[in-house]
Amino acid sequence: MRVLLVEDDDRLADVLARALALRGHPVRRATRADDALRLKTGVDFVLLDLGLPDLDGLELLRRLRRVSDLPVIVVTARADEGTVLQGLRSGADDYLVKPFRIAELLARMDAVARRARARPDAGTGAADAVRVGDVAIDLRTREVTVAGRPVALTRREFDVLALLARDPGAVRGREEILDAVWGDAYLAVSRSLDVHIAQIRAKTGRPGLVLTLRGTGYRLGDGR
Repeated sequence: MRVLLVEDDDRLADVLARALALRGHPVRRATRADDALRLKTGVDFVLLDLGLPDLDGLELLRRLRRVSDLPVIVVTARADEGTVLQGLRSGADDYLVKPFRIAELLARMDAVARRARARPDAGTGAADAVRVGDVAIDLRTREVTVAGRPVALTRREFDVLALLARDPGAVRGREEILDAVWGDAYLAVSRSLDVHIAQIRAKTGRPGLVLTLRGTGYRLGDGR
């Protein structure tokens, strides 16, 4: 995988670039947000530090998500829960706190890339589109509209919604969703699913689109 490393710490960037290159992942480096947005073309993966000199990394992540579906892992020293949740809400595929082991970073990169290649809406034989009230979910084009207005979901938000939409009457357990979308039924960032479902409801403006069945799981609602 060709990696864009967005990191302003020269020493850490050199170590990471060498380690990734030795494992077959050529690296482009950006030290500023504007360079990262320019260099994103032609890479397969983004490693993003949040402490950049020209723009906060969370804002860069939000801007990147408006124009790109590239897999992103946040790699940062910010370990507080609020920032972790903001990173997930902004579209990060994973969040890794410094200091970390190179082996763990590589394993997480492999897992994120594997999930990106095998999205849960692919090859299932489900209908191409599902409509719930005024919400239309196109499983083939990965587009969601509400009353004809497009809604921009992150890749993982769409994957959660698509999993529920493929069988609208079925209840999906929490562990089932985490395993299908994150590849980990016992995800370390345990609130990640809650964050993504809250974002689906907020972005569509339809709190009843995803129903929570306490102690059981989730299912597609009536869209109101």
